[in-house]
Amino acid sequence: MNIDTTKPHSARMYDYYLGGKDHYQVDEEAAGHVLTVYPGIKTCARTNRAFMHRATRWLAGEAGVRQFLDIGTGIPTEPNLHQVAQGVAPDARIVYADNDPIVLAYAQALLHGTSQGRTAYLQADVREPERILKAPELHETLDMNQPVALSFNALFHFVPDEYGPYDLVRQFVDALPSGSFLVLSHCTSDFDPDTWGKVVEIYRQGGIPSQVRSKDEVERFFEGLELIEPGVSEPHLWKPDGEVPALSSTDVSLWVGVARKP
Repeated sequence: MNIDTTKPHSARMYDYYLGGKDHYQVDEEAAGHVLTVYPGIKTCARTNRAFMHRATRWLAGEAGVRQFLDIGTGIPTEPNLHQVAQGVAPDARIVYADNDPIVLAYAQALLHGTSQGRTAYLQADVREPERILKAPELHETLDMNQPVALSFNALFHFVPDEYGPYDLVRQFVDALPSGSFLVLSHCTSDFDPDTWGKVVEIYRQGGIPSQVRSKDEVERFFEGLELIEPGVSEPHLWKPDGEVPALSSTDVSLWVGVARKP
């Protein structure tokens, strides 16, 4: 397994923001540069993680979804998506996909689910939808004739326009049956353009493609789908548990949404 420790990696930097231990000095240094220009990045990461937990609980609970496809999984941070989903519905089935070799190294942690449900992991890139959609691991785990919750958490700000991000999402959604859901979270410069210009530059200098998007641009990912209330919103405002946390929009700097395929 070839893990390049000479360049920072977005998943390992995210692990650092979340207080994890699965990163290298090069990641810590790059993350430190981001923290210097954007001290809110740890709040952003934690708030995104909390949204993923709430959205997954809502999907497994109120929406009754039993199948999940999580693309851009990242390094496992407990509780991960399968633990949240199977905590609500023990028979839930989850497929994780990521293109980073370090995630493969931790894949076993992703595969310890309930005895009633199933989890699987495949190494693949979101920019290769056919490879994911035709993967044996996917079809051995999920019934693609039944609703699937497709999750892109904090992924597409690492997919600049030249890779056709909207077409990529559409290819995945088109492969899912009616009653499926799209879950997406995405960094934005709407609240602090100057700071985010610096953050994007730090990632790009580290060899990590990056592009943040406006609310209108994030809403485009959900075209043709039925957005669940409250629509595309800041993550801490999406179906909060109890009292809404008092968070600064500038610190959070994310748009999120969950939508149903009619």
